[in-house]
Order: sequence, then structure tokens, then C-alpha cells
Amino acid sequence: MSANKSDNTSISYRDAGVDIEAGDALVEQIKPFAKRTMRPEVLGGIGGFGSLFAMPKKFKEPILVSGTDGVGTKLKLAFELNKHDTVGIDLVAMSVNDILVQGAEPLFFLDYFACGKLEVGTAAQVIKGIAEGCEQSGCALVGGETAEMPGMYPAGEYDLAGFAVGCVDKANIINGTTIAAGDVVLGLASSGAHSNGYSLIRKLIDKSGVDLESDFHGRKFKDVVMAPTRIYVKSLLKLIEALPVKGMAHITGGGITENIPRVLPQGLTADIKKGSWTMPPLFTWLQAQGNVTDVEMYKTFNCGIGMAVIVAKEHAAAAQKLLKEAGETVFEIGTIRSQNAGEAPTIVA
Repeated sequence: MSANKSDNTSISYRDAGVDIEAGDALVEQIKPFAKRTMRPEVLGGIGGFGSLFAMPKKFKEPILVSGTDGVGTKLKLAFELNKHDTVGIDLVAMSVNDILVQGAEPLFFLDYFACGKLEVGTAAQVIKGIAEGCEQSGCALVGGETAEMPGMYPAGEYDLAGFAVGCVDKANIINGTTIAAGDVVLGLASSGAHSNGYSLIRKLIDKSGVDLESDFHGRKFKDVVMAPTRIYVKSLLKLIEALPVKGMAHITGGGITENIPRVLPQGLTADIKKGSWTMPPLFTWLQAQGNVTDVEMYKTFNCGIGMAVIVAKEHAAAAQKLLKEAGETVFEIGTIRSQNAGEAPTIVA
């Protein structure tokens, strides 16, 4: 048997499927988007090995609050629809809304974009959406990572992760410890399904055979199902500055019944009144398509409430007024009471 002949052909990184020049081109495209998100505390710009950020001087005893999240299988619909301009907003929203509930002001954000082959146009759309989400939440897009990994992802697909860091004065941390029986639960309207429950949503879309381009209550169905997650940062920071807020819950995976209990002290139950807010048509449609039980709906989807805010009864009216003036649609959805033996910490009835 003869030995294999050596091949002296020079093989480059591009031959292996990684295009460094495409990555450089993407960085240049996204710099203007990132520039619009800058805050005075940012030291340096996009492109360094690490991002530098000075602590805002307004904080007396600063506590950093961090969060990370992704967009989940909502991305599968983005690939199918070739719609990449809003999933970046979803990415930012999921992390900044999470750190917001502890009273933190989001300061800066980093993203991770991973794909098999970098399509600069698609990636630029995604990152433009990330910059839009950062603008909406007042935080700086200070950097990120674009990973091109041949063979790891199917053609035309990518994955996203995001990382937010915020700050709150130690004395102003919101952790739910002061919540008491008699407090009021306010619900802030969601913009749609946000970024949760999409494995079930996609299954119900397939089952129904709905045309994603068809009209749905005056909008295209695809626009309803892909509506970006609402960012509540600016309106809720105004509320926190004006009134004592006892607790907040971002209604994400686990829905209403699984997220509100995360901020409740032991021995209390949130009594949420079904019908106290307007259920968006998307959720009514989803429930009908899969004959989904009420219990499953409220523990899978936000059902029209993207954020729950708990305040003392005497502050409820003022809180609603302030939030409405800040552009939110607000409902009084329930009250806090003592928990009965064996009872769930949140009941929707």
C-alpha cells in the first residue's frame, strides 16, 4: 500500500468556513447603531477586548444587578419569515426588564450572536434591533461577540444571548419583603406574547394552518405574533422615583401564576381577578386552537400582562395615573391577602 501523497495547498481560515473580513465589515456597520446608545459613563468604543464603564455618580451606595437571557424559539419564526429587525429588541427587553424589577437602572448591555456562516446583512438587522432596545431602555450597547462556527448551525439560522448590567442604591432595592395583605397588584399591558411560550405557539400555528400573511384584527398575523417585547424601564423608573413600590414581577416563562410568587413573602397569596384586564386576541386565538386550559394559559403566557407592580392600596390610584402618563396601559388586576392552608401563592380566578 502506498502512502498518501502530501498536498501542499495552503488552506486559509476562510476555507474552513470563517470569514474574518465579514466580521470586520459587520463591526463597521453596527458602530453607528451603538453610538446612538452611548451614555456619558462609557469609556472607549466598540472593538476593544473589554468594555469600560464608569459608575454613575448619582448612586450613593451602588449595588450592581446583572441579568442574562435569550429570545428562545421565537427565533424559528424569525428564520421562517426572514424577519430579523425586531428580535434584537426582544433580546434586550428580556434582560433589562428582569433587572428592573429589583429597582435597577440598566447601564450597559452586551450581546452574543452565533451562526454557522455570517450573513452581514442579517446580523446587522439583528444588532440594529439590539441598539433600538438599548435606546428604549436608556442603556449603552458597549460591545458583544459575533461567533461564526461552521457546522454548528443550519444555514440561515443563528442564536442570540444578551447580558445587562444595572445599578440600584442599596437602600432602594425592591425585593418584595414589605409586601403585605391589602396591597394592590397593577398589571401593565404586554405588546403580545413577548418572548415566551413560542414552542407552544409554533405548534399551534402548525396545527391551525394559519396563513402568517393573513389579516388578524387589522394587522398581519405575522406582525402580531412577532411583535417585540415591551420594555418597561423608563416608565417604571419614573414610578420608582415618585412612589414607594413594594414589588415587581416580569411576566416571562411561567406566566402570571409562576412569576408573581417570586416576589411574594411566605404566607401571602396574590388574588388575580380574571377579566380585570383586556385579553389580547392573540391569546384567545391560541387558547381556541389548542383547546388550552385556563391553568395552562396563565402558567405559559403573559396573557396580556407583561409586568406586575405591587403597591400599597393608598398609592394605587397615583401609580396608575403616573404610569398612564408615561405611556403604559394599566389595569388593577388583583390584591394581596393571607394565604390559606395548601393554597397556591398566586390564583387567577
